[in-house]
Amino acid sequence: MVEQTNSANVEVADLQTTKTDRFIAPAAWDQKMWLDNPIFAELTEIFPLSACTDFPTVPDIEYWRQKLSPALSVQFVENDLLAADGRYYEAFIYHTQQVPTRHPNWHDLFGALIWCLFPQTKKLLNQLHIQEIEQFGSVNRSLLRNKLTLLDECGVLILYHAEQLPVVEAVRQHQWLQAFVTHRHLWQGQAEQPAIGAMMFGHANYEMATRPFIGLTGKMLAIAVPEDFFNQPLRQRVDFIDTALSKQIANEDLLCSAGQLTPLPLLGIPGWFCANEQPEFYLNEAYFRPKRAQRV
Repeated sequence: MVEQTNSANVEVADLQTTKTDRFIAPAAWDQKMWLDNPIFAELTEIFPLSACTDFPTVPDIEYWRQKLSPALSVQFVENDLLAADGRYYEAFIYHTQQVPTRHPNWHDLFGALIWCLFPQTKKLLNQLHIQEIEQFGSVNRSLLRNKLTLLDECGVLILYHAEQLPVVEAVRQHQWLQAFVTHRHLWQGQAEQPAIGAMMFGHANYEMATRPFIGLTGKMLAIAVPEDFFNQPLRQRVDFIDTALSKQIANEDLLCSAGQLTPLPLLGIPGWFCANEQPEFYLNEAYFRPKRAQRV
């Protein structure tokens, strides 16, 4: 069953209860989706997605890279090259500086856009994967590789002024009402001078946001930002995040610590979903789960 939100034409699938249920992305390109879904706001501001009438081709994406991210050293190529090469995906990227990209494919489209936005971080992720593979092999995945994959696929960045660390901790502790209702006035999109906000990093999250559903959850990584951060142009903010995030990831112990990559229900982020304007939205414990120790 599908319900409509009140202020945007965004379809929301009901919470699924069986592990066999699988997300299915839209079969066709939808220009309207880019304008109706606030989760895509940053992407549509930087890339001409809402102007496309069909899936961007791999040459289209490569053109965007050259125009919008000339410092990015990798190129986007047809996925057939990977199939013919036979190497492992990460190894192919590392040794050829080419990113195999399927078309039409939502997952690979969003993956390419993240490469363009966060080139330092994506390059570092690739390097760390190769280092771990060389040490442990490609079959037995290390703890660090699992964490790198979680961030790459499902990461959502919480950007905060230093004095708002208690709000970040409230999110980590699953104190959803405190973080998103009591302190809602501090969040980007809710305040003239925001002190905390969010931006997607995981391309699998972006793919699933094409058909947002109750249950859509990312993995949180928090980054402290300067006091003037939210007043900066978007591209300047993205460049700051890329540098700061790559420095955090270089500290492997930090990425693997228990306090990082904690669950974050994405539809609860203020401004990302119109239904969360009502405090009652956060009372659904099947979605906004308390910490395990707090559960009865």
